Amino acid sequence: MISPRVVAVIPAAGVGSRMQADRPKQYLTLNGKTILEHTIDALLHHPSIDEVIVAISPDDGYFDQFGLRDKPIQVVNGGKERADSVLNGIVNLGDNDWALVHDAARPCVEEGDISTLLRVMSNDDVAGGILATPVRDTMKRVKPSTNVISHTEDRNGLWHALTPQLFPAVLLKRALQNGLSQGANITDEASAMELEGYKVAMVSGSPANIKITHPADLPLAEFYLKQKFNARGYDAKSLSPKN
Repeated sequence: MISPRVVAVIPAAGVGSRMQADRPKQYLTLNGKTILEHTIDALLHHPSIDEVIVAISPDDGYFDQFGLRDKPIQVVNGGKERADSVLNGIVNLGDNDWALVHDAARPCVEEGDISTLLRVMSNDDVAGGILATPVRDTMKRVKPSTNVISHTEDRNGLWHALTPQLFPAVLLKRALQNGLSQGANITDEASAMELEGYKVAMVSGSPANIKITHPADLPLAEFYLKQKFNARGYDAKSLSPKN
């Protein structure tokens, strides 16, 4: 029996308007490298990931400025929405491949969390899984079109969805195609799988796996990256062992 391949897919065609920056957020710099480069390197560094595919905008004017094509990755055109980019990334994957989809703006993902998520591949009770963290704060629902509290939500059973999200490529491909054709609100890969009726496992991950969305996220991500590489004895910029 052929062992399944794990192919990481990074949708990186977004513009990141909430960052109020002069470029898409994935090209902002942390510790001397772009956010996207940190993310790519984290996935390339994992021994169980066989290939990394990056989906970028056809109009991307930054990707080639940072030598990213020199990395052992495949580059494909991204689409209008995240789901389109992911679909472009997995459309040619084999029937035995698993797609590990990870946000371009999550450079702090831990190798151990990826390894834990990959164990889902041997769980016949679910179709795949995602990294997530339990909600810890009190959750408020507001009245539509206002900033007035309607009520307090029960946070028991509520989780923050993170990435990577891991599914058999053939199932995810079909789920994304069906969801897009129906005009469904596909906010992540799990939501597309849920619409198809598949069971998805929640795998507890590190809260340090933040998504860089606002300017205030940058110093926090920089801190987490330094902590991550110092713990490994690696230089955060070169990924080489410190002398």
